[in-house]
Amino acid sequence: MPAYDSREITEGFPATRTAFEALLADLVDPARSAACAATEEFIATRAREVQRLMLQEWLEKRAAGEQRAQEVAGSDGVVRRCAEKSHARLLSTRFGTVQVERIAYRAKGTSNLYPADAELDLPTGRHSHTLKKLAAVEAARGSFADAQTAVERATGTHIGKRQTIQLVQRTAADIDAFYTFARSASGSGEMLLVLSADGKGIVMRPDALREETRRAAARKAASGGGPYQTRLAGGEKSGRKRMATVGAVYALAAQPRGPQEVIRPNGADREKRPDRPRATDKWLTASVAADARTVIAAVFDHAERRDPARTREWVMLVDGARHQLDLIHEQCDARELEVHVLIDFVHVLQYLWGAAWCFFAPADPGAEPWVGGHALAILQGTAQHVADALEQQADAAQLGEHKRAGVDKAVGYLRAKLPYLGYDIALAEGWPIATGVIEGACRHLIKDRMDITGARWGLPGAEAVLKLRAVISNGDFEAYWEYHVQREHLRVHTVRYRDTLELAA
Repeated sequence: MPAYDSREITEGFPATRTAFEALLADLVDPARSAACAATEEFIATRAREVQRLMLQEWLEKRAAGEQRAQEVAGSDGVVRRCAEKSHARLLSTRFGTVQVERIAYRAKGTSNLYPADAELDLPTGRHSHTLKKLAAVEAARGSFADAQTAVERATGTHIGKRQTIQLVQRTAADIDAFYTFARSASGSGEMLLVLSADGKGIVMRPDALREETRRAAARKAASGGGPYQTRLAGGEKSGRKRMATVGAVYALAAQPRGPQEVIRPNGADREKRPDRPRATDKWLTASVAADARTVIAAVFDHAERRDPARTREWVMLVDGARHQLDLIHEQCDARELEVHVLIDFVHVLQYLWGAAWCFFAPADPGAEPWVGGHALAILQGTAQHVADALEQQADAAQLGEHKRAGVDKAVGYLRAKLPYLGYDIALAEGWPIATGVIEGACRHLIKDRMDITGARWGLPGAEAVLKLRAVISNGDFEAYWEYHVQREHLRVHTVRYRDTLELAA
């Protein structure tokens, strides 16, 4: 890199000193408001210009001290021997816009090289890394419009909505690579390693929908739509959503317990339940661009990084979707892993309640102990017997086809999912049986941000925000940001030069 004389850089700063002295003079002006809040705002606003001038003059002195290299060789193999000073570019920073001047190294028929840009680690676009970081954090928290407002409020610099979206997308570009190479918390071998996955739809613009969804929406529109003009009928899909997949890996202390500690029949005292262990070392991932197979594979990849020797007990909690189960078994077979797969017990309860209303009138208090009794039997490992009992009760009551629909759904579900209903073993071993962690992750990562009123997402923007929310939730954003800036330097600067040692000439 070109060398600089540090003594020249630290001297001077006349414009900064003048602006600072003017700020002090205005601060003690008797005519100015004496209110503390007004003074605080006054200092914050005026000091921003002082900071901008400080950065501008620092850049100017750095440019004045830049020493010319004899030649600079690019990665294209062309040696640039012609050097021109004072090539300028603008840079938007958190203090305002500054101008950066540096030496350009030129050769006929090829692009210029600016070694000083590499030393300053300048971005390709106009906005500084600091502004990009702030925009990304704010956009992950709220709408892009709110992010614009927050950035302008904090820095006085306006960023357009399109530029905000582009900055967010560039910030998220290295998240997958970061987690591929990042070290994972190993945790205690006595802790369970729990995996989970679930899906949730995001309202997308038509061009961002998956092809099958777009075709289905087109067929529905061509047929005149559903029976209603102003609302969807029961079970009808709007054809506006693209399914995102969320995955989680976390550690949990095993807590052996009996079925009666989960289901308390006859109104048993809930206060006597022991405190449940809390999930620790929680890691989340999510994608609306990648399919469920890719996300579930990432979940298994992360789990293997945590337990490469496979000394811990692995448990996977799911909601029971057939496609999801097939993908999990695909991963287990490919990796030769033994994973205990369980269906969320709350989903089973929902089917039991659906069956209960086939025998009880709405709001009949007798339905609760009926559901509780069957749920207790399922927890004891007799799901097959419960399915048989439900079917026999419906036959004995001579329920019609429509009236017994809830029973038939519950029976079909219990029999189809029987291999994943081993709650008696799970409770005895202390495994979790509910998907609260992944459902909470879906609410936090998707609903709280992606479902804000009026949001219609393009695919790149939705993917970037989703990944940023995950990395922030994992507590990894600062580590990721350092990794991302290093990768940006490699992409923007390092790869443009044939030999990085020549930059130091």
